[in-house]
Amino acid sequence: MTHTFDKIEVVKGDGGVETVLKLTLPAGTTVLSSYEEKYTKIDDAKMIKEAEIVSGGYLDLGFTLYRTRFEIIKTGNDSCITKTTIEYDVNEDDVANFTYVSILPMISMMKDVATYLIANTKSRRLLSLH
Repeated sequence: MTHTFDKIEVVKGDGGVETVLKLTLPAGTTVLSSYEEKYTKIDDAKMIKEAEIVSGGYLDLGFTLYRTRFEIIKTGNDSCITKTTIEYDVNEDDVANFTYVSILPMISMMKDVATYLIANTKSRRLLSLH
């Protein structure tokens, strides 16, 4: 996901709830340079993951809350829909900064994940045929 993130570092945790990641964005791609997010909800049965920015990023632009939610909805044996929600609160003095909120980076990330999964699923199928 090199065009979405320049670097992803695990600050704390093992990938479960309370895990904190530091995400660094490619220079010049957005007004944000980096931020830390914490996984606040992971429900494997319902295929939901929520994360909140806890440092940097939108918080530096006057936001008091910036939460993303990813939900995978199965549509068939080999297909799904990814539903993404962004929830945020911003200080009244910084309300103009809401224009920086965009779903486009998440769409890019979902495309990268889909490409990876499709390529690896095909590889596994080819290996199992031999």
